[in-house]
Amino acid sequence: MHAPDPARPASPTSRDRPAVTLREVAQRAGVSMITVSRAINTPQQVSERTRERVQEAVSALGYVPNLVAGGLRSARSHVVTALVPTLTGPLFGGMVQALTDALELRGFQVMVGQVGYAHSREDELLRAIVGRRPDGIVLTGVMHSPEGRRLLMASGIPVVETWDFTDTPIDMLVGLRHEALGAAVCEHLFAKGRRRLALLSGGDERAARRAQGFEAAAMRLGLRPPAMRLGKSPTTHADGRAGLMALLADMPDIDAVFCSSDMLALGVLTEARVRGIAVPQQLAVMGFGDIDFAETVSPALSTVRIDGTRMGQTAAQWIADRAEGKAVAQPVVDIGFSIVERGSS
Repeated sequence: MHAPDPARPASPTSRDRPAVTLREVAQRAGVSMITVSRAINTPQQVSERTRERVQEAVSALGYVPNLVAGGLRSARSHVVTALVPTLTGPLFGGMVQALTDALELRGFQVMVGQVGYAHSREDELLRAIVGRRPDGIVLTGVMHSPEGRRLLMASGIPVVETWDFTDTPIDMLVGLRHEALGAAVCEHLFAKGRRRLALLSGGDERAARRAQGFEAAAMRLGLRPPAMRLGKSPTTHADGRAGLMALLADMPDIDAVFCSSDMLALGVLTEARVRGIAVPQQLAVMGFGDIDFAETVSPALSTVRIDGTRMGQTAAQWIADRAEGKAVAQPVVDIGFSIVERGSS
């Protein structure tokens, strides 16, 4: 088990203040509150110049109109929104299930949205979600656009970022350091006697940081630069097969492959078997995620386990506490990761 950094209090951010109000928009734009309301809701009733002034103030402050009951909501929504990159793979399912179960016990329902691995859809979804004022928002990752960060920080809604780590969280954060994970896998393979390393990775930012950590560790250990193949996310079994073919074409003597997902690693195992490459005797294979099949394939897949259940339970507790007016003593937690050694390495 690779121990995480100790939990620490988050540094002060603008999330310490309440949500941006209509009054603040009006003051910045130099118009009345009713003019702001008209510019947002019935823009045809105000001049183009006034609309531009109001829009500038809205953008600068990150203001989103409250779409619930015309802004006159008197009670909490008891709804929490969780955004994940994909609903098709099992990697994020454990966290979402734990989040849902824990919040249900506190009287909340969870709505799940899929944002993909590109940030273009996230901002659009965030604006729609913030306007409906859920009691909390759970995000996957920390790499958000400047507009997305402004919206969330100005909303006053409790936000938990997951599956990643940063020193500048929007609000609360429970995740892990992917660069450290990649380095730890490289060091593990080195300790097993592997010297000619390769990496097969999807194209999302968390996988990219694992790749960076893996490559940097190889350089520190005096190894040649790992052979690398980068593709799209989410990754597939077919990507794993094609990836190993490409890696072997580039560097036929590789003796270990680190894959950015267990599904990629399964494809590598399949292609190795087809080619008569003995695993792990000739080629060690490491995955990421420790999803259900990792323990039952042959050979059993060595991988990296992330405690998604703990992540979901922690996010649920924080959001429910904040919705009930309670303080969160340690709003930033690094849960670490575990290397699971099985037959493939």
